[in-house]
Amino acid sequence: MKTAIIVFPGSNCDRDAQVALKQATGADPAMVWHKDGTIPDGTDLVMVPGGFSYGDALRCGAIAANSPMISQLQAHAARGGYVLGVCNGFQVLCETGLLPGALIRNASLNFVCKSQVLSIANANSAFTSAYAGQSEITIPVAHHDGNYVADEATLDTLEGDGLVAFRYVGNPNGAARDIAGILSRNGRVLGLMPHPERAIGGHEGGTDGLAMFESLVGVV
Repeated sequence: MKTAIIVFPGSNCDRDAQVALKQATGADPAMVWHKDGTIPDGTDLVMVPGGFSYGDALRCGAIAANSPMISQLQAHAARGGYVLGVCNGFQVLCETGLLPGALIRNASLNFVCKSQVLSIANANSAFTSAYAGQSEITIPVAHHDGNYVADEATLDTLEGDGLVAFRYVGNPNGAARDIAGILSRNGRVLGLMPHPERAIGGHEGGTDGLAMFESLVGVV
């Protein structure tokens, strides 16, 4: 599987993403600078990592969503490529329209940083198939604007079409219907607030995140 990571000013989880993808695939991902890089031909998965792109100016992910690289990301998704957006990456995907809804300030108005229990809401996606039979996992969260919101019709569609991938067990941020991660309609784009790349080796946040990357390797 050939992978790439888009790096923005203020990205700070790109190194974690690089380590996770190399561990899962055995190959180094391409590190693509948002302004003057290109997504290499033949890339299967593009990851948009966490951090604070552009210092979260205006609102989280808004400036990054207008980067020159975004047209390439949208083209990659349009031709059926896989996209994984984590934390700030999830915010960017919502700002670009690749995923519906938005991420707003946590209901507590506090930054949340802890290990978080999640339930697998859809174990049949390319991102979650290795979790089959495992109903709950623990993944680190670290965000100030992780409160997922959408209108009721959108939320009903996400639930009715099986596009909710992960839910919080004990909602840390007020997200609508406990949503922690969602899929695109074709199932090839995933955005989630928790950090699976920080739970791959047992020493950072456990190992429950590794199965997400192993799921992708198994289907791509």
